[in-house]
Amino acid sequence: MKTIVINGANGYVASHFINELLKQNYHVVALVRANKKYLPKERMEKVLADINVDEAIADTSNLEVFSYSLLDKNFSMPEEKLKEIFAGQVDYFHFAASLKYDEKSIDEIFSTNIEGVENSIKIFSEYASPDSRFFYIGTAYSCGKTTTLFEEKFYKNEDITHFRNYYEQSKRFAENVVKKHIEKSGIEAYIIRLAQVAGHERTGITKTDYGIFDFAKRIFSLASRYPNEKIRVHVNPESTQNLIPIDTVVKYFMATVKEEQVPRIMNFVANQSIRNGHIISQLNRLLPIELIPQKKLNRKEMTSLERLISAGMSFSESYTETDLTFDTTERDKFIQPNGSTMNEHAVSKMLAYFITDLSEKKKMKKQPVAQLSK
Repeated sequence: MKTIVINGANGYVASHFINELLKQNYHVVALVRANKKYLPKERMEKVLADINVDEAIADTSNLEVFSYSLLDKNFSMPEEKLKEIFAGQVDYFHFAASLKYDEKSIDEIFSTNIEGVENSIKIFSEYASPDSRFFYIGTAYSCGKTTTLFEEKFYKNEDITHFRNYYEQSKRFAENVVKKHIEKSGIEAYIIRLAQVAGHERTGITKTDYGIFDFAKRIFSLASRYPNEKIRVHVNPESTQNLIPIDTVVKYFMATVKEEQVPRIMNFVANQSIRNGHIISQLNRLLPIELIPQKKLNRKEMTSLERLISAGMSFSESYTETDLTFDTTERDKFIQPNGSTMNEHAVSKMLAYFITDLSEKKKMKKQPVAQLSK
């Protein structure tokens, strides 16, 4: 059986993918950065324990975890170890990315999201066998500000005015780094673009605070401090969010691993988008607050609480007017529909789980204080 090598392995999508790979007895090599609190292996074990909250952790006997540095020569890993990792047939998945988006972080964004891909491809090209494959994990939002169907093809690089932020731009540029190496050196490389990856469709378990869940987290905090307030938010209720369940994404990734012939570019997106109005209505149901979505909201007319929310929405606010459409022709040729989709009921379950989890964590933080006061 082939080896699956994954960088950025402790991220939300990558860790769920690894969990399923281990369940199906694949040999997995996880490349993880160390941090001040945990060693790479500890980080990987911690995230696997967290995502398996309701079931036993997958057998990790086929999992190897290594510390790496994305931008360094050979990832700061011994050459002999890289030769060992890439011996035989390998599918290499490049998940590593900076999720920052603002202009002040542009150097970090571009070095991680563009130079990091260049370095990954360089190492892959040097050590991997000819029958190995390189998968770049991009974003469906590299479409930028397009108002037309975003097709499963390469698009040229554009200046920042064509994008909502530097993250989107960097991911478009990175795709074209991959394209350059396909054309010049003939590496077997593929692009997988993800929409907003949400929680588990069936169970509602949600372990990400990205996208709409980051917004939900901010509203939870505000509702805790200022309960029963009516607050206007700059959100078009008729616009939509493309949310794809994590279990669907994992199924798509597993199909990619199992098949030798895959399309060059696939959009892993939901077939049905969710209205902002539904997301707002569910937060109003779950929290002691009343959010009033408004398509147009002048900052000068905002209350202090409304300005506070607006400041916290510096990233998500740029997506409150989107109603994007994505082509899935190539994906659908390759992966047959399995009946799994995102709908309003699934989103409601995810938001309910997420808010309940935040409440439980808040209670746990307060518990030691309560015990000391007795």
